[in-house]
Amino acid sequence: MAKSKTRYVCSQCGAYYPRWFGKCPNCGSWNSITEEILTPSTQEKDKTDIEIDIKPITDIREENNLSRLSTGFKNLDEAFYGGFVNGQVILLSGEPGIGKSTLLLQVAYNIAVNGKKVLYISGEEAVNQIYLRGKRLNAISENIYILSETNLDNIISAVEKINPDFLIIDSIQTVYSPRLESVAGSVSQVRECSGRLTEIAKKKGIATVLVGQITKEGSIAGPKILEHLVDTVAYFEGERGQAYRVLKIIKNRFGATGELAVFNMTSSGLKEVNEPSALFIQERPKNKSGSIIFPFTEGSKPILVEIQALVSKTFYPVPQRKTQGIDINKLSIITAILEKEAGLKLGDKDIFINIVGGIYIREPAVDLPLALAIASSYFDKPIPPNIAVFGELGLTGETRSVYYTDLRIRECKRFNIDSIIVPKSTDIDERGIIKVANIKETINKIFKEQ
Repeated sequence: MAKSKTRYVCSQCGAYYPRWFGKCPNCGSWNSITEEILTPSTQEKDKTDIEIDIKPITDIREENNLSRLSTGFKNLDEAFYGGFVNGQVILLSGEPGIGKSTLLLQVAYNIAVNGKKVLYISGEEAVNQIYLRGKRLNAISENIYILSETNLDNIISAVEKINPDFLIIDSIQTVYSPRLESVAGSVSQVRECSGRLTEIAKKKGIATVLVGQITKEGSIAGPKILEHLVDTVAYFEGERGQAYRVLKIIKNRFGATGELAVFNMTSSGLKEVNEPSALFIQERPKNKSGSIIFPFTEGSKPILVEIQALVSKTFYPVPQRKTQGIDINKLSIITAILEKEAGLKLGDKDIFINIVGGIYIREPAVDLPLALAIASSYFDKPIPPNIAVFGELGLTGETRSVYYTDLRIRECKRFNIDSIIVPKSTDIDERGIIKVANIKETINKIFKEQ
């Protein structure tokens, strides 16, 4: 019997090494090297004959025009540029319990009622559990086939037998290949299983969703090669105590990135929100300090959200800085700018930030509205309800232009917001546009004149 060999692999970049390192020499990640046991079966190759079919690009376009598979949700179809493409492989990730399986079962039902076959393979739930959830969601169809399986060979056999139009693997970290001795969820298993599933999806033209678990840091578990391998990477986000869920497209080979779809979680499943701007600002308090409207966008669809700030005197040796929906480091930078460039004394103040609705904002256009929300709470002076703000801030307090300016302004005017504060370098001159050069000038315009 051949002797097993050991190698070490980085869980972040997938690089191999003959011995363990504390820091990966390839990507620089710490404590990401794990041991992997190899057997002769690891080196075995498929014995299937491979035929190489080379065609001119014009013939491919004429013969295989990319058709779209509708998800049954209008906003979700728009986020995916018309739906799923045949053969498209999508990696969907999100925190446990956020509603990934619920969303996929509803999408599966919407596809199945249109006469398409769906194969739902779960490595986390028994078929009875999936059935009960489908019954609760009223998502039962004879075109939905359910299998509880983790063996990759059995999964591929089921795909060959059913030949579905839509395939769901929930989750990729639970699937294992008997060719490898490592446990399910290891770097080698995730790479091997996702690679073979992608291969069969492309060959048969099956739109496929791989559900990915996430780490405690919020990144997708497994090697980074998984994100490069798939066509689309989507995150399903939302706060546990909130009813709203947001699906964001991070990568998409068949459309634009940054697109999103907003859902409302109810007892009967997810309901899409057609007017998210109205939803997020409808309960905004009037004549209260620390609240501001920000036209947020990471794609082609802007959404008006409310940013709330609370500044209060601290009773701790070190002032508290807490955020929800925004990076804590962003708050530290904005606080430093306000102290240095606007003269606000925040060293003895607790600061709390909340993005209403459970949305997480990463774009730099949030800098200026975040700073003004903090200033509003600091001075205890409300920002007028008909004002919206967006713009990036430099470390010297100057404002900088951002992308999608015209779309943001259009969304604001659609909701009768007649005053929009923008960076001075913005090249749009319309009624109601207020251009500012720096944070000090902006604070003087809003608060000193009140």
